[in-house]
Parts: sequence; structure tokens; C-alpha cells
Amino acid sequence: MQTIHVQINIDSPTGRRLLEEVKRHPKVAKVEYPIIDKEKTYTLEEVFSKVEEKLNNHYGTNHKLNY
Repeated sequence: MQTIHVQINIDSPTGRRLLEEVKRHPKVAKVEYPIIDKEKTYTLEEVFSKVEEKLNNHYGTNHKLNY
């Protein structure tokens, strides 16, 4: 199968119409949406500090996790 990559501006009505037309043919066309990089990635230290904080608040303790 030969493939091509197409960029469609879906801000315009024509672009949205084209996208809907492509979606109607799932056997020959596949739509992939880009991943939005607005989500923050956390370091290991940030994750463990949040877990430590939640556990201490829940159980009323003051334990420190070794990580």
C-alpha cells in the first residue's frame, strides 16, 4: 500500500468538510491526530514527593520516602 501525508487546516469550513469526507472511508484512509504537548511530564522526584505528600495527608503521618 502506498501512503501520503496530508496537512488539512481544520480551522476553515472547507478543511473540516475535507476531514469528514476522509473519515467516511476508513478502509483506505486513516486519520492521526497530533499529540498536544501541553501536558507536563514529571520527574521521578516530583512523582514520589506527591505520593509522599498524599500518603502523609491521608494517614496523618510524617514519613519520608527513600527514592
